[in-house]
Amino acid sequence: MPKTIHIRRASTSDARLMAELLNAIIAQGGTTALTDPVTGTYIAEKMAGHGDRGAWHLAEDDAGTCLGFQWIGPYPDLPPNACDIATFVRVGQTGLGIGSALFEATKQAALDLGYDWINANIRADNTGGLTYYQSRGFRDWKLLESVTLSDGSLVDKCLKRYDLRD
Repeated sequence: MPKTIHIRRASTSDARLMAELLNAIIAQGGTTALTDPVTGTYIAEKMAGHGDRGAWHLAEDDAGTCLGFQWIGPYPDLPPNACDIATFVRVGQTGLGIGSALFEATKQAALDLGYDWINANIRADNTGGLTYYQSRGFRDWKLLESVTLSDGSLVDKCLKRYDLRD
């Protein structure tokens, strides 16, 4: 368990570390819609693709080990006042407050970027992810049935919404 969790803005120089963490989650299976390994270049391009409408945060321990990361950014299926979110925590480190610390920074970034609400798109079989977003105050707003993943498998997805403004 990390003694201290440090949250900072992620940069493209962190892309390789984030890809390694994400690839361990992908290899484990069942919690992300991604089914193929990613590269640091993929992460860096995704960061650049969000431009000035995205924010990426990284969680580290005292030794500088990447414990997790979270991003928000625009998504084509959402209105301009909403952003999409993704959260990834190192395998074996969930439930230790990493996601909670990341969300506090991300929530403020979303407000600073002028978003009114955050959308979380979660596999319906990802009980940990569903619990995490529910515990942050996200509420169900839509169900997508039989979504085809890149490996051809079908999953349902729950869309949860977090309103930033009253």
